[in-house]
Amino acid sequence: MIYYTADLHFHYAPLLPGRPFASVEEMDAALIRGWNETVTEEDTVYVVGDVGYNGGYVPLDALRQLRGRKHLIRGNHDTGFEDAGRLYDCFETVTDFSEIDDGDSHIILCHYPIIYRKRGYMIHGHLHHGRGEEFQMLRQLPKVLNAGVDVNFYRPVTLPQLIENNRAYYAGELDEWIPPPPRIKRGTEGWLPPRPDFRPIPPKP
Repeated sequence: MIYYTADLHFHYAPLLPGRPFASVEEMDAALIRGWNETVTEEDTVYVVGDVGYNGGYVPLDALRQLRGRKHLIRGNHDTGFEDAGRLYDCFETVTDFSEIDDGDSHIILCHYPIIYRKRGYMIHGHLHHGRGEEFQMLRQLPKVLNAGVDVNFYRPVTLPQLIENNRAYYAGELDEWIPPPPRIKRGTEGWLPPRPDFRPIPPKP
């Protein structure tokens, strides 16, 4: 089985006001539990960016607890790790963009949403569960799917589940369960610097 997820942001306290958790420890435990209740060791999971935050180091303590064969498509919070080579301790591949086939559907994977209308789907993260201009544009593009945990009940999902969750989210059917998040105050720990710390993909050992 193939699963998709994004924007886990392990250990990232500034997201707590927009997520239903009282502490980082509770959030991390819920993400790990939801993952392992869903994914077996034989399953494949594509993480479409932002496993941690712009804090310097790969969140190995959390990633090592996750089941399955994992592939990372890097997000803006994944490109400045001081120990980036350790990503390969947990991921079979690390890329900035990927294309795969999931059954009969062709899939484009990138952390940032790409306008897409052709066969198959474009799967992204990055936007969380905001309701800004991007939301208004993407609700008109049913082949562009948000894999972020905030939209998918904090666990990896299959393609059919992802399609349905996005349909309901953009239709406003999940507003009670997924309210818009508050704005994160600039300058908070982990906030991206004015000039992003973008480093090339580390070589695989």
